[in-house]
Amino acid sequence: MKAGFNTLLWTPFVTEEHFHLFEKLRAVGYDGIELEIFEGHPDHYRRVARALADHGLQSTAVTIIPDPEHNPISPDPGHRRAALDHLKWAIDCTAALGSELLCGPFYQPLGAFSGQGPTEEERARGAEVHHAAAEMAAQAGIELAIEPLNRFEAYFVNTIADAAAYVRRVGQPNLGVMYDTFHANIEEKDPIACITAHIDVIRHVHVSENDRGTPGRGHVPWGETFQALRSGGYDGWLTVEAFGRTLPELAATTCVWRDLSGSDEEVYTEGLRLIREGWAAAG
Repeated sequence: MKAGFNTLLWTPFVTEEHFHLFEKLRAVGYDGIELEIFEGHPDHYRRVARALADHGLQSTAVTIIPDPEHNPISPDPGHRRAALDHLKWAIDCTAALGSELLCGPFYQPLGAFSGQGPTEEERARGAEVHHAAAEMAAQAGIELAIEPLNRFEAYFVNTIADAAAYVRRVGQPNLGVMYDTFHANIEEKDPIACITAHIDVIRHVHVSENDRGTPGRGHVPWGETFQALRSGGYDGWLTVEAFGRTLPELAATTCVWRDLSGSDEEVYTEGLRLIREGWAAAG
């Protein structure tokens, strides 16, 4: 198991001004960080990769679908082609970063709704795009992990069962599922049983409290979560994802209207402690 920390607590785009955070995260014991691939070019991520290596950190990456014109499930063929181009760009940036995993809800634009659940036609269109994207990722040695989101943020994939059925439909061995404890807390009838049922496709895990604040200070069943993952043979990343109000525009995007944690240091120190102690106890 490796412990990671998602940089969205501070910024949606890591630049040189954020490199000092690498030293802090490494000093407390993280194995790596997770960077948002929302903008930029491969050359930028190669520079970030060098800074990470200087601090002895590995990385994972996360991306999204930016707008309806890049929608993989759109009935418009031009939009689907643009979606594949976007995913290729994200894969190229991930490769430049030196990461071996790209995760996220890269199946529809965030907050876009059709007024109904996903259709068979949408699933078929999306599967074609993601099959091609997974082939590209495989050539770069990168695994993909789609993230089910809660029903207030997306409609195409809301549960682990939804995601598992979809990746099995796509049928590419390097395409799996990300389990996020925040979204599971909202959508799953049983957030532990769904892990056990679909452990074979879970490739990445976000450690995120029910209020998006400091992990361990809410009501996510951490002991049972770690036990289900470890007993099922999961040995990948456990990455803390928490949000704050550091940047007003970022707070608006993540719907953070109050302070969710005492401090950033509280989040990354207690988050790591929760992971290390919880994982050890699950053994």
